[in-house]
Amino acid sequence: MKYSLNGEWSLKGYEHAKTAPSLELTAKVPGNVELDLYRAGIEPEPFYGANEYLYRRYESWSWRFEREIDLPSAPDTDAFLVFEGLNCVSEVYLDGVKLGHFENALIPCRVPLEGVLPGAHALRVDISSALMRARDDDLPVSATAAEGSDEYTRLRMPPHSFGWDIMPRFPSAGMWRDVYIEMLPKTRFTQVYFATRAADSRRADVVFRYRFTTPDTDPAGYQVAIKLDGREVVRRQASFVSGGGSFSLDQPRLWWPRGYGEAYLYDARIELIRQGEVVDAYSCRLGIREIRIDHKMAPGDEGEFLVRVNGRRVFLMGSNWVPMDAFHSRDPERYDRAVALWREANCNILRMWGGNVYEADRVYDLCDESGILVWQDFAMACAVYSQQEEFARVIAGEAEQVIRRLRNHACVLLWSGDNEVDETYSGRGYWPDENRFNSVTRLTLPRVVRENDPFRMFLPSSPFIDGGIARYSVPEQHLWGPRAWFKDDFYRHTSAHFVSECGYHGCPAPRSLKRFIPENELGDFFGESWTAHSSEYVPLFRRGYSRNKLMLDQLKLMFGRMPDSLEEISFLSQFTQAEAFKFFIETARVHAWRRTGLIWWNMLDGWPQISDAVVDWYFEKKRAFHTIKRSQEPVLVLLDEPQGWYQDVVISNFTLDDASVSLRLWDADTGETLFEGVFSCPAGSNLTAGSIRVFSSWQRLILIEYDSGEGKKMNHYLSGFPVYRPEDAVRWAKMIDGETP
Repeated sequence: MKYSLNGEWSLKGYEHAKTAPSLELTAKVPGNVELDLYRAGIEPEPFYGANEYLYRRYESWSWRFEREIDLPSAPDTDAFLVFEGLNCVSEVYLDGVKLGHFENALIPCRVPLEGVLPGAHALRVDISSALMRARDDDLPVSATAAEGSDEYTRLRMPPHSFGWDIMPRFPSAGMWRDVYIEMLPKTRFTQVYFATRAADSRRADVVFRYRFTTPDTDPAGYQVAIKLDGREVVRRQASFVSGGGSFSLDQPRLWWPRGYGEAYLYDARIELIRQGEVVDAYSCRLGIREIRIDHKMAPGDEGEFLVRVNGRRVFLMGSNWVPMDAFHSRDPERYDRAVALWREANCNILRMWGGNVYEADRVYDLCDESGILVWQDFAMACAVYSQQEEFARVIAGEAEQVIRRLRNHACVLLWSGDNEVDETYSGRGYWPDENRFNSVTRLTLPRVVRENDPFRMFLPSSPFIDGGIARYSVPEQHLWGPRAWFKDDFYRHTSAHFVSECGYHGCPAPRSLKRFIPENELGDFFGESWTAHSSEYVPLFRRGYSRNKLMLDQLKLMFGRMPDSLEEISFLSQFTQAEAFKFFIETARVHAWRRTGLIWWNMLDGWPQISDAVVDWYFEKKRAFHTIKRSQEPVLVLLDEPQGWYQDVVISNFTLDDASVSLRLWDADTGETLFEGVFSCPAGSNLTAGSIRVFSSWQRLILIEYDSGEGKKMNHYLSGFPVYRPEDAVRWAKMIDGETP
């Protein structure tokens, strides 16, 4: 039973070193203090213009939340006060008595209420300044972080809170997830674990483990039963408070990634039974699937990174998941719409980026249902973290909670120690291969994963750089580099087997820009508001480059000049971005299985900004989204890059079934048919259907229509090299979209 404590709380704000409150207002829980200040009219909308800078003065403040609670009477239960998200350095008091001190915003805080009598009580939560707390630690000089924000190497808050190249600086305070009183039966499961050890269409072998607590001195009087879709598959006597075993299923209904088959989920239930009565039960939706990752850590062609599901090679296409909101109390409002974008874009993987929070179960439930694999980073990013034992213990406890909460989700592909920490070691110029001494990702996290989820892969970092291999030679890579012409050699000839980050800028639509850039600043691309919304926190840190200048330079590279109007800038920038993402995805597909997947950067903005995202903060889709959707069709007809006088027509079939494909290619401007026919492409492979003669200097649009049995679909290819004419882009865009030019 849960009794919600969400809603209105009284809030007092204290400037640093002041004992009397400087502000008194009403807080909303779940919430963040910045949103409370905005609702109270004390500060302006934090995402508009450069208003974020006005909130800097609150970084040294402390906050006091108070409310009355009524503790219900519930005999034979254990009562807990639960804070799903408490940010960050906090103390909890009940009737003036301190119940606990907490310093991790990323995992729930549970306060036992043993001995507390039912009835009315005064609850108080004091949240002190995280920044002032970070100053107390004498960290080693090696501990450094991105964007000049060393403080987050100490604090267990989402790293992006301190400013990022995709997020604003808001080191927030507040109870950002649900708060409630939970009453649990004294005899109950404390752990349940399922894992598929092997699976194919004929048979699946599933391992299970459980642990329960009970005041009974002899647990032998208990039985454990497991049911799948209402059918009992296991019943056994308990001999101790923990146990387990395995069971087999004949002709199982398997869980498959999107595009490869049904993502079937069994309704699983494990019951704890005493004297014929069910005294506790745990339920989940269980996907039966076997995942193997062929990973060989070696440079170039010698390396490997290949995912197999139920014995079949799976080509992975998807996007990075970044923070849903700078203020995480609002995250749930965006979950369903966000995952729907992955489904619509034909994605079968989502990477939970390590600069974020650990998302709520709702996201993983949606991914389970949708057949979207989840690559899960632990919440560390772009920094050299402390190697002190105290920090390792904190990470171990955090990881244990996260793993136990998420491990029964079929969608979780692997655990990754962090985002780009291995890269950061080399980027700092430390001793070559120094990252191998990172005990957090080489000792602590592997141990916690093996203890709590022994059948799932652990990757120390993304990208994992070890053995002295250079960052752009390891099997799994983040392809950033110069970010110039998207068909440069850097992208064309990457040695990566698997790409887990790769992006290109695209300007939001003018109607979106006008919602967060003041009208008088819309044309000032390097002014205060545009700079703030390229996520550059000018009061503290200046980047070595301007992301807005990079976007405009990419546009000028494509079209040779700076357009005259904001509307033209937005359109041509989005046209360029769309062609870049198309090239990244389709080049990866052409080179299957030497290349095995691409997780591009990124789907959706976490605040209004100018970025690589293909859907902006307001859920306005940029042109690239629609292009990506076509390029990620499970069966696709595409053109490889020219070789000499010819260009291959390729059918890419990333499904479990052979495909019969009828196709036609033609010049969009002249209507001349360049190639057509009907071809059979085997499952899980590419087929070169033929080739067309080309002159690489030609700038033309080639349209591709094909049918693989699911109705007519379209693709295109933009030939030639820059500089392109803007008027051609306008005309071709209409043809690509199926409009009359």
